[in-house]
Amino acid sequence: MKKLQLGFMLLVMMILAACSMDAPGSSSEEESGDGGETNGDYTIGFSISTLNNPFFVTLNEGAEAKAKELGATLTVVDAQDNASKQASDVEDLIQQGVDLIMINPVDSEAVAAAVESANAANIPVITVDRSAAGGEVVSHIASDNVAGGEMAGEHLISLVGDGAKVAELEGVPGSSAARERGEGFNNVAGGTLDVVAKQTANFNRAEGLSVMENLLQANPDITGVFAHNDEMALGALEAIEASGKDIAVVGFDATDDAVKAVEDGRLDGTVAQKPAMIGEMAVEAAVQSLGGEEVEASIPVELELIK
Repeated sequence: MKKLQLGFMLLVMMILAACSMDAPGSSSEEESGDGGETNGDYTIGFSISTLNNPFFVTLNEGAEAKAKELGATLTVVDAQDNASKQASDVEDLIQQGVDLIMINPVDSEAVAAAVESANAANIPVITVDRSAAGGEVVSHIASDNVAGGEMAGEHLISLVGDGAKVAELEGVPGSSAARERGEGFNNVAGGTLDVVAKQTANFNRAEGLSVMENLLQANPDITGVFAHNDEMALGALEAIEASGKDIAVVGFDATDDAVKAVEDGRLDGTVAQKPAMIGEMAVEAAVQSLGGEEVEASIPVELELIK
């Protein structure tokens, strides 16, 4: 009798064990599933400095195209060139629980707190085009702005000659693009050109126009201008053409308007970044990082002088 009872108990235990192993939705099945998200499941937040600038519109289009290709969801927020709004936008993305945040900083110093907030929430960050002065980032994707500034400086020297008086229109103070392009330009111009005026026009075409009007009044013998971006270069060009002077202008970014101005013989040159490629490479790096792949800390995007 005892043998029959023991056999019955063993049979019941075997049936229960089998049921436990086969139950759909069991914890063991969940753990042995896909192993996490696939490319198509990632949600990437993208805080962009402004969509009121053709360069960043193209950069964003490149990012959106690559996200679509890889099956990721891209949530884009426009900081409208306002560092405070960008901080708020990034906080919203953190609250939404996105998998990764790409940030194109308005101001490299001011954005550090937003990067640190994402770090505290364990959300990885990638900086795009402009770097952050603080916090930890997975990678920084940008053109080599110092090399581009040097390229522009060498071209301007070839146009105006050694010792010529020139002006420099600077970008948004504190932004890495303004700092690095200015550094590159002055690496070449120092000791060769006479940089008689430096003033910010905040990467803005209208400000480039008004700043250049004032510079022409104060420095009527200027023969060359380097602008940290094409929007300011085109604004300066408008002021120069209105004055009737013959002044060489070199910009940076190779926006459609600037390239056409070069083709028309109005603008003397522009350093071509490849904004669409920057956006594409940023999303590609984001997806690779989320998939557990190693990503380079700095990913340079090639430049080209258009003249």
